[in-house]
Amino acid sequence: MNPIRTFFITATGTGVGKTLVSAALCHQLLSRGISVQPFKPIISGYTEDHPENTDSGILLQSMGIKPCHEEVSRISPWRFTAPISPDMAAEKEGRRINFQKLVQFSLNLPVEANTPNQHVNIIEGVGGAMVPLDDRHTVMDWMANLQADVLVVAGSYLGTISHTLTTISAMNHRHIKPIGIVVSESQDSPVPVKLTTETIARFLPEIPMATIPRIIPSGAIWKDVPDLLKLLKL
Repeated sequence: MNPIRTFFITATGTGVGKTLVSAALCHQLLSRGISVQPFKPIISGYTEDHPENTDSGILLQSMGIKPCHEEVSRISPWRFTAPISPDMAAEKEGRRINFQKLVQFSLNLPVEANTPNQHVNIIEGVGGAMVPLDDRHTVMDWMANLQADVLVVAGSYLGTISHTLTTISAMNHRHIKPIGIVVSESQDSPVPVKLTTETIARFLPEIPMATIPRIIPSGAIWKDVPDLLKLLKL
């Protein structure tokens, strides 16, 4: 394993399981004794009064850290209240995401002084892979500017096969080669999630796949996710 590895978690769309996968990876890495730090640089729908209910708060909880505004600020420098695409959420507050600063933050993630030589950073993206960040840049541009291994999360809802293949095609066009795809079972899956995963795999045989069955919501749902570390090849 390289001294420091960075993984970027993106998705075919919003609400398909990025945070669950990111939190599960943090939990599983910690359980293996591997140093890990999650980041959610951009978050929409953030409420300072209840940080524990936000994506950033969930990531912190998966690390055993009590969510508070200070901790969320550390891993999520760009925070917006409206639960909409980040470019719109920023405009709504009279702000703008500085793309170059975002890239520099992601390339130079803050590291604790006592961080071991072997360390993993988990960057959770925002929305899907083509979500706008400003007037010119999308999440795809963000990923293309980083030296990070990309993991794609997809749902199992009707239409996900097309959405997943389209996302991978767009990534290939930008020379972004995902290290794996995680299919997280959607609440409204029209067919068994295993069948959806197998169908996607037939069209993308070169990409490792993993499946997360539907999990009953709990206080620490990330603990119930099957092992995903095989995709990271640490």
